[in-house]
Amino acid sequence: MTNSLNVAPAMVVETPTKRAPSALLRGLFQNPAATIGATLLVLIILVAVLAPYLGTLDPTAIDPASRNALPGSVSTLDNGVGGERSYTHWMGTDSLGRDIYSRVLYGGRVSLIVGLSVATLSLGFGLLIGLVAGYVRWVDAVVMRIMDGLMAIPSILLAIALVSLSSAGLGNVVVAITIPEIPRVVRLVRAIVLSARQEPYVEAAISVGTRTPMILFRHILPNTIAPLIVQGTYVFGSAILLEAILSFLGAGTPPEHPTWGNIIADGRALFRIYPHTLLFPGIFLALTVLGVNLLGDQLRDTLDPRLAKRI
Repeated sequence: MTNSLNVAPAMVVETPTKRAPSALLRGLFQNPAATIGATLLVLIILVAVLAPYLGTLDPTAIDPASRNALPGSVSTLDNGVGGERSYTHWMGTDSLGRDIYSRVLYGGRVSLIVGLSVATLSLGFGLLIGLVAGYVRWVDAVVMRIMDGLMAIPSILLAIALVSLSSAGLGNVVVAITIPEIPRVVRLVRAIVLSARQEPYVEAAISVGTRTPMILFRHILPNTIAPLIVQGTYVFGSAILLEAILSFLGAGTPPEHPTWGNIIADGRALFRIYPHTLLFPGIFLALTVLGVNLLGDQLRDTLDPRLAKRI
């Protein structure tokens, strides 16, 4: 029996099946590379957080008598209460007699703070700018030309120029690294918005008079979460490397604050004679960036619906 009314059949829209958090975690850590990356990152974070307890000496303490000591060397120093105590320099000392082991541990704090701060700020500002630019046509025409101009300048050159315009300090370094990262996040979010605004559920929301802020934050914003999480891992690793480069060039944090970059910079003059001054901070820097990138790659494969079926 046919229906006498001419009613259009309901349109069935396929929506991606939401995966439970437990399923996401299982999919994430099925890959050994992701497990290795997460383990490396957790260990580095623990080492940085526990630096005051794991470090043997003040990272800024100078001991001319122990200059360029080899790893495993022992020195006797005043313990601050009228006596002397022996300390083992597990990673040796630099040209000023500072303990590299303690400096590497404390340097991890600066690198992780910079990476986390830059990732948070760049994702936050990039998300807001990208949402508006992708949805409002006239804003897009203006904003994206500015973003293209910023992306035309290499990140390291732009960061050096920004740092040189201000005084040395951790906050200025974070700002100088954040600004070159924002355009990349803006372009990512803008591309997602341009695609999402053509979806039937967004067009339906527009047709019933839903206000623009509600459309952006309720209907379009959820589509950006997974890509932003993945992008955040890459920004985190890139920021750590940029901070190390700036410190190595003398344009980063002040020398009195140990970072992996300025530890390497302090030891580059005597690298051929005392390679340990560069080796240990370089290993920690490489392992941190490797861990972040391994975890980011697997996050991309797990959160991307097109790749989730492979997991």
